Order: sequence, then structure tokens, then C-alpha cells
Amino acid sequence: CAALTRLMPELDRLFGIPQPPRYHPEIDTGTHIMQVIDWTARRGYGLPVRWAALLHDLGKGTTPPEFWPKHHGHEGRGVGLAKALSERLKAPVECRDLAVLVARDHGNVHRAEELRPSTVLELLERCDAFRRPERFDECLQACEADFRSRPGFAERDYSPPERLKRALSSAREVDAGAIAQSAPPERIAERIRLARVQAIEQALAA
Repeated sequence: CAALTRLMPELDRLFGIPQPPRYHPEIDTGTHIMQVIDWTARRGYGLPVRWAALLHDLGKGTTPPEFWPKHHGHEGRGVGLAKALSERLKAPVECRDLAVLVARDHGNVHRAEELRPSTVLELLERCDAFRRPERFDECLQACEADFRSRPGFAERDYSPPERLKRALSSAREVDAGAIAQSAPPERIAERIRLARVQAIEQALAA
């Protein structure tokens, strides 16, 4: 009934936009979004995860056609779109915030095996995983749905959730209080960060 065009044009424009078939056998971006949202629904994930799944690839709708089927930088371009759409439709704050987080960092989550320990820590900090581990779990759920909903990908190995949870757990075990007591005030933050990077490195090497 053409309601999608009126209500969510950012989503509607994804239909007909191609993606690299190596990573997206379904090719069409709009079809991919429908597969991801179906995956989250079948698993009973909460509303924030479903909303984030629905909006995670909006940036691909802004890729100039001459660059198709690649969409370099679509994550960054999707952040503003996900935020604006969420605010326009008055989505709950937790839905908006998770959608922005997943739009921005789902590519980094997918590449978790390639990230250095220091970059993993930056990802965890950017996602506020230390203060909001439950929301970070929701982020990982949306990212895994993005991966596994693709045709033929359901049974493939997907290590980022387990890898990043292990990194977060190890980094959270660092005794920041003990470091604060033993380090000069101007070096506290630096030493806590170094200890967390080392903890992550050891955890990922295990």
C-alpha cells in the first residue's frame, strides 16, 4: 500500500540496492533487512534488538550507484539516519540508542578476529560495554542475526560474540582501584588502560 515509502523512506530505498554476493547471497539489501528482522523475531529477541536489526544498514541507501555493490563507509553514514528515523517515529530511547550503536559498529564486530587488543578495548569503550554489558549483549545479538540470516550462513562459524564477551570479561577483572592507589594521579587512566589491553591480549591468545 506504499506506506513504507511514506513512513520509512530510508528503509524503503534499500530495496533494489545490490550487495557483494560473496557476503550476501541474497544480493538485494532490502531483502537482507527482511531476513535479519525475521531472524531476530524467530529467536524472540527484544524490541531494541529488532529495531537495531531493522535499521543497521540504512547507510547503504546513500551509496552512489557507481560504487555498487560495495558500500564502504556505510556504517558511519547510517548513524545519523538511524538516529533521525528513531526520533521521527518516537522510538523508545533504548531502541534508538541500540540502533545507533549497531549501525555504527556492526562492521567492527564482524571483524573482531582482525582487531588488535587495543582496538578491541576501544570498541568496548565506544559501546559503553563496561557500564552497560546487557546492552552490549543486545548489540552482539543484532550483529549475529545480521550474519546468520544470510542464505547458507546459519551454520557457519561466527566467533565475534564469544570473542568479544571473553575480552570484556577479562578487561572487567582488572582491579582499577588497586591501580589507582599505586599509580601517580596523572598516570592512573593510562595504567588502567594498559592493564585492560594486556588482559584482553592474554584472553584472546588463550
